[in-house]
Amino acid sequence: MGRITTVSHSPPAVPDPSTARRLPPLLRRAWYGLNQAFRRRIAHLELTPDQYTVLRNLHEAGRTGMTQSELTLRMTSDPNTIASLVERMEGAGLIRRHTDIRDRRARRLRLVPLGRRRFAAGLEVALALQDEILASLAEADRARFLEVLETVADACRLAAEKD
Repeated sequence: MGRITTVSHSPPAVPDPSTARRLPPLLRRAWYGLNQAFRRRIAHLELTPDQYTVLRNLHEAGRTGMTQSELTLRMTSDPNTIASLVERMEGAGLIRRHTDIRDRRARRLRLVPLGRRRFAAGLEVALALQDEILASLAEADRARFLEVLETVADACRLAAEKD
């Protein structure tokens, strides 16, 4: 007679959460640290990181600017948050809203001189911070890291769009 062997079907081992490298907490920790460092370093410009991001997007859009809807999509935010942010920035003299000539219902946003100056000063801070952070990697790994991070960011966006 043949030998009967019992096979144990135990559940797979669960990694120790205190030592496991998990994507969400690592991304959150990286983003939080970067955001706080940037917030402190641009405080003298009377800008928040979100306001700087608006200025950067408008700078990249050029003289034609962009609509609030386009900005909302670019910043992956909701319309109410962007509307409030834009209103405060217009009140601070950083941007100007105009009725869009192609769609009278839309508001087109453009930088004004003060916004351009604050963006330029913030850009210096942003680039210095990026250099500081990337200096934690070997020089040969920096470009590849940014490529991989872009791939992960795109995958996160696609995952969010699935539902």
